[in-house]
Amino acid sequence: MDRDTLILGIETSCDETAAAVVRRFADGRGEIVSNIVRSQIDEHRAFGGVVPELAARAHVVHLDTIIKRALDEAGVELAGLDAIAATAGPGLIGGVLVGLTTGKALAAASRKPLVAVNHLEGHALTARLTDGVQFPYLMLLVSGGHSQFVLVRGVGHYQQWGSTIDDALGEAFDKAAKLLGLGYPGGPEVEKAALAGDASRFALPRPLLREKRLDFSFSGLKTALRLAAEAVVPVSEKDIADLCASFQAAVTEIVGVRSRQALERFAQEYPDRAPVFVVAGGVAANKAIGGVLADVAATAGATLIIPPPALCTDNGAMIGWAGAERFALGLTDGFDVAARPRWPLDELRGVA
Repeated sequence: MDRDTLILGIETSCDETAAAVVRRFADGRGEIVSNIVRSQIDEHRAFGGVVPELAARAHVVHLDTIIKRALDEAGVELAGLDAIAATAGPGLIGGVLVGLTTGKALAAASRKPLVAVNHLEGHALTARLTDGVQFPYLMLLVSGGHSQFVLVRGVGHYQQWGSTIDDALGEAFDKAAKLLGLGYPGGPEVEKAALAGDASRFALPRPLLREKRLDFSFSGLKTALRLAAEAVVPVSEKDIADLCASFQAAVTEIVGVRSRQALERFAQEYPDRAPVFVVAGGVAANKAIGGVLADVAATAGATLIIPPPALCTDNGAMIGWAGAERFALGLTDGFDVAARPRWPLDELRGVA
């Protein structure tokens, strides 16, 4: 598309109610004009995890206000938009329905095109918004619901190289924190406790590490953590710190080894392309994991790109940007598009 476009992005796939206005310039550059996120951590903290019914209800209550704030901060009305993008999956179906239905209603009322965005594509394309990354590149997505390596070849063109066969990494952190009586969300709590711990005290397993496939498995590690904690009952603060440090060390080694293998595969498939390694998802904020990934990328001669933390966790800007990229290619959707709790990236359509 040979003109600038303004896109409203709506995100409600889990426990963030978010909306943003994003500008895509004619030359392909992007700009976040506004980005409003309302976290639901307080609503779910008492349960140690996200309760789908509560999440959907909170989206219903707050989404209209969040959208209005995003439009007001951007200084634009619905009539000034070029299209409306909304997450259509994957995610908690109740929340996805709230955002997608709202997007459809706004698009119908304003007679603007609708772009139904895959939440994972939002993560996959964020580095193009922040850093102008060119295709192809390798992405590691590590979040509460997903842990996977994806070859990003173009808008709508993705190849999954590896995934988790059980728990996602963020989910594993949350469950570890809950098991040890730490707060929610669990990732930051485990990372904080690990700083004072001895990572060598507990010999926790590294599942699948000797296999060549690029898949993850964290369920067995979580079980081993529970058994280690039960063996030292009553658990002291020092025990908790050592358990967290040992758990984080195991996770970090697994992610590091798998990332090295994925970069080796990228180099084999694209020998003439300088590798770019994008890390997305909330777990990307973990400093220990980030440090190992930086070392792995440097050894492989790859450029490591980790978007700012606010753009790694769920947000409306990533949905607006993915919508803008798709809109620029003429990829819009009808009002009959369905919400999907599961929607693998490699099922997306793109332009050949």
